[in-house]
Amino acid sequence: MGEQLHQSFVVENHSGASGLIAAEDVAKSTADGYTMLMAPSQLSTYRALYPHTRFDPQKDLAPVGLVATSPYVMVVHPSLPVNDLPGLLAYAKAHPNELSYAGSTPGSAQHLSWELIKRNAGVQMQYIPYKGTSALMPDLLAGRLKAGIDNVAILTPYIKSGQLRGIAVTSPEKTALLPDLPTVAASANMPGFQALGWFGLFTPKGVAPEKLATLNDALRKVMASKEVQDTLTGIGAETRSGSAQELQALLAHETTVWSKVIKDSGITIN
Repeated sequence: MGEQLHQSFVVENHSGASGLIAAEDVAKSTADGYTMLMAPSQLSTYRALYPHTRFDPQKDLAPVGLVATSPYVMVVHPSLPVNDLPGLLAYAKAHPNELSYAGSTPGSAQHLSWELIKRNAGVQMQYIPYKGTSALMPDLLAGRLKAGIDNVAILTPYIKSGQLRGIAVTSPEKTALLPDLPTVAASANMPGFQALGWFGLFTPKGVAPEKLATLNDALRKVMASKEVQDTLTGIGAETRSGSAQELQALLAHETTVWSKVIKDSGITIN
């Protein structure tokens, strides 16, 4: 975007609370179009996971455009006698609370995906909290953890090597990286189910419409670049059009869905 706008960009990485601190900082900044936030899908969970925060992404940020989406893939250890998602759910029903599973950190989209599937299917499984994917992988590969879920690009090598068994993807459609795997919606008879990792570009609320339009135009041109598209494809992501309307609708939809899952499941972040 720097080339498109003839501006130099300074990238600041703000860690903490799954991106909440960075989002709050951007929301409080001057609404002049010079401060932007590259936000992850966790943005849709902040209000439910951190009820004491006064920050509201839908009220305090303005969407510039959706950058990319990435499906998750559900996997099981080969020692588990199941070959697909219906088989996993049937096993879980026959052995309540026997199966252990994980999905990145507590409250992450991966974790919430499991919770939504569990509730839809009426099964009981034990969630094991980990501090991220790198922490859970040794237990998953060793079979101490029976099921997991994460970005398709991260888990595809383990599936192809036979170390893990892929059973479904969480996107509305199949993914080119694992074309033989069905979607959760189709395989488990859960119409409309989707759980995606995504990244979107935002500014503070109050940026002038003409500046938002300029930023969106620059983003669209960047997303049309073959170099950018190839880079995103390589990490299992799908390039989006850069539409501000698509990002706004996605944030609203996921905020509603995940807030209910978090409330119904009693998920809290200490």
